[in-house]
Amino acid sequence: MLITRRKVRLETERMSLRPPSHADFRAWTALRRESADFLKPWEPAWADDHLTRKAFTNRVYWAQRSIGSGSAVPLFLTLRDDERLLGAITLDNIRRGPAQAGTLGYWIGAAHARQGYMREAIEAVVHYAFQQLDLSRVEAACLPENAASRGVLEKSGFKYEGVAQSYLQINGRWRNHVLYANLRGDRRGKTEVG
Repeated sequence: MLITRRKVRLETERMSLRPPSHADFRAWTALRRESADFLKPWEPAWADDHLTRKAFTNRVYWAQRSIGSGSAVPLFLTLRDDERLLGAITLDNIRRGPAQAGTLGYWIGAAHARQGYMREAIEAVVHYAFQQLDLSRVEAACLPENAASRGVLEKSGFKYEGVAQSYLQINGRWRNHVLYANLRGDRRGKTEVG
């Protein structure tokens, strides 16, 4: 695991997790475009310019600023063998002081779903959050009907905590989300899922 103030690179069994770069534009656009039907039901509505180079350039600059300021850690998931882009994961909204917490968000291309990549990525980012960033809590939220997302969170050690009403606008509508958290040194055991 390579970590500096401005450079983060996490290595897992099959992947490298690294910040996006300008050179990723074509691969990112192609993966998002071919996975649009798979992703859109679970994401905020895509802006008209979502897949443009300008929007991607802004995303890369945001990632650089966020890592530099310590407010977020946006990472692309790439296969170690051929550096193929699989998806992305972001530890965002990093809060210091008494909270010592962050919020996890992620997506994977349709062709790469259900192959264990996201679980591998989540476990690496949570380990990084606890061991390198000294966070105490990593939170995540997803739509109640998103069984795949709920499953990967639960398999990655996250525990169900409840429901947040009108939590995020997804695909143009305010939607309730189920809330999960992973705590450093968690002793809660299995929790009941609503």
